[in-house]
Amino acid sequence: MKKRFWETMMMTLNAELALDNEKAELTLTDFDSKVIIFYDKNELTDFKHGLFLFFKDKKFKSIQSTPDHKNIPTADTMVQIIPPQTLDNDDLKQCLTNIAKGKSLPELTEVNEPSQVEMYDYLGKLLLLLEKFGFTFTQKKRTPAKAQHRWKKTLSEIEFFVDDFHSQATVIWQKRNEFLIKKGAHLRPSYSLNKDGSVGLGARMGTQLRDEQKDKIQNFITTEDIILKSVNEVGLFLYFGGTNSWLVLKDNNGQTIDEWSKVKK
Repeated sequence: MKKRFWETMMMTLNAELALDNEKAELTLTDFDSKVIIFYDKNELTDFKHGLFLFFKDKKFKSIQSTPDHKNIPTADTMVQIIPPQTLDNDDLKQCLTNIAKGKSLPELTEVNEPSQVEMYDYLGKLLLLLEKFGFTFTQKKRTPAKAQHRWKKTLSEIEFFVDDFHSQATVIWQKRNEFLIKKGAHLRPSYSLNKDGSVGLGARMGTQLRDEQKDKIQNFITTEDIILKSVNEVGLFLYFGGTNSWLVLKDNNGQTIDEWSKVKK
């Protein structure tokens, strides 16, 4: 079976490097962004642009958007991030703060809108860069484990319903890697664009899933049962994702598929 494009993606980073004894300046050519690593705090003179990360012994200490040059946090290395103009500084700071507190990048991408995909693509590259330069942004022991879900035979006897995000469907988790969407499902007709007008990752993934089933769709209504491989694919197919679909699918009593299948600690 041919793999879909998101199943074969690899993380690559294109950058230009300028290096001297006091700092390393990297231009991320894919994003029109700069990351400047200062090894001497006296070299840090521009406090008006971007975000500022402070590290001690390569371990993350704090993040600031407008640091006071007279009261810089105790640190031996400062990293100035000048993000693309299409990204919001406050959003980026909040995402980095959440990651520093232990949130994983997959957790953040799972609960946000498709329009935020560019943000998380950028974050992924930024974290990769910091890692390659030896910086520790989060402590692994603080990172919570992602929720585990387990299929059991009783789940194949339960109908779960979607009635949100301009879509409606009845779904059965019939096998471990098989989710059946019953004939007559109503698909969300359109998707939102990113802030820069581009098509987000969720929209592209959802569109590809629909293209694979186009002979079973007419006027955004399925004419036959559809088989997909995961809850994530169900969400992408029905409403282009952008939320935690484990919390969207609910039984007749309002109990989510997450509650039915989450592995208890």
